[in-house]
Amino acid sequence: MTLGFNLVGFVSCLVLIAFAGCSTETTTKPEASSSSTSSSKAQTHAAKPPPSPRSGGATSSLDAHREGRTAAAGPLKEISFDFDRYDLSSEARSILNTNAKWLQANPGVTVEIEGHCDERGTTDYNLALGAKRARAAMDYLVSLGVSPGRIKTTSYGEEVTVCKEASEGCYQKNRRDRFVEIRPRPAS
Repeated sequence: MTLGFNLVGFVSCLVLIAFAGCSTETTTKPEASSSSTSSSKAQTHAAKPPPSPRSGGATSSLDAHREGRTAAAGPLKEISFDFDRYDLSSEARSILNTNAKWLQANPGVTVEIEGHCDERGTTDYNLALGAKRARAAMDYLVSLGVSPGRIKTTSYGEEVTVCKEASEGCYQKNRRDRFVEIRPRPAS
């Protein structure tokens, strides 16, 4: 009788281990990090990993970052935020008005709005703040007539920085929304 219970327990453990090993969900962390302390933090990234450049999917801003390209170099301009804020300044609204006009003139373009933060705050807090920043820009563009189906949002929090110094000027550069055109890759 004891042998039967031990065998059932052993088989149950093997089944659980097999199912645990079959999980396909992975969490990725962008390669760039704004500080040495953030690399030791647990990453709970809100964005799905972008398709690989060879996969035939759409290009993403993280692909551009990894390849050393400036994703926002096109007609869509970045907006900045004050420390610990996600409300849109009058300057940000002016830039978004220009971005909306360009998007309306180019109806085949989908845009990804990335929310970014400086390194101050926890990883989870900065991911949430980056998401609110991206959502604020999206909501404003939609209010100007851009279809919400053409806009995706993501948050990189403090993980994809443009400046790594611990100074207010550098922090300001990292508190931004970046706009990236998402175009389907041609089939090869």
